[in-house]
Amino acid sequence: MSNLTGLGRDLARGLLQLLYPGVCAACNQALPESDRDFCTICRTALATDPHLACPRCAATIGPFVSLKGGCISCREYAFQFDSVLRLGPYDGLLRDVILRLKRATGEPLAERIGALWAEHAEARLRALGAQAVVPVPLYWWRKWTRGYNQSEALAQALAKRLCIPCRPHWLHRRRNTPRQVQQTATFRRENVRNAFRARLFPEIKDKNILLVDDVLTTGSTASDAARALRSAGAARVVVAVLAHSQR
Repeated sequence: MSNLTGLGRDLARGLLQLLYPGVCAACNQALPESDRDFCTICRTALATDPHLACPRCAATIGPFVSLKGGCISCREYAFQFDSVLRLGPYDGLLRDVILRLKRATGEPLAERIGALWAEHAEARLRALGAQAVVPVPLYWWRKWTRGYNQSEALAQALAKRLCIPCRPHWLHRRRNTPRQVQQTATFRRENVRNAFRARLFPEIKDKNILLVDDVLTTGSTASDAARALRSAGAARVVVAVLAHSQR
């Protein structure tokens, strides 16, 4: 049934391409034949990170910041993940795209930005040595009302590029946590404490896992998700996010 659903989706997209000229998924301008999904200007804006980032939490840092124990944003906190890789800061066009991903109509855009991300960061992603990709799950009600999980669409794109399995069923969100937007760091940590549970599958044991989400701010959500994966036997968890949002 899933294969038939995927085939139907591909046929629908193909029909749309026949009916309408190719346009940039970010700015809706017509695409030249040489471009795919995004125009050159938007592709450059989305895939270019103008700042240095902390390898522990992916926060934007200056050129002379001491990273011993992390940057000033994260060194006071204990994380269950090992490090974070980002596409860029939560700003400008990347922010606009991420906000669009949170709509019910955002799945095609999520697939396209995921493919761009995977292409751009392939070398860095491969260097992580991940053996499986796991998206941060939405609570079932939120996923049902939206129609999809943007983090899962991103994770599928990364897994496809890296030729490793994507395992969304390995991680489960146990409760519908209040939204984290504009909340304090303390609230965020308490809000997601023990919010995730990993399935006790033998395949998780000793695996290096790439945990994928759209945005990381304090790292609370990713850390609790990583805790759950480690409790199920994962050896290492590295987080990949489209963007880091400064508090």
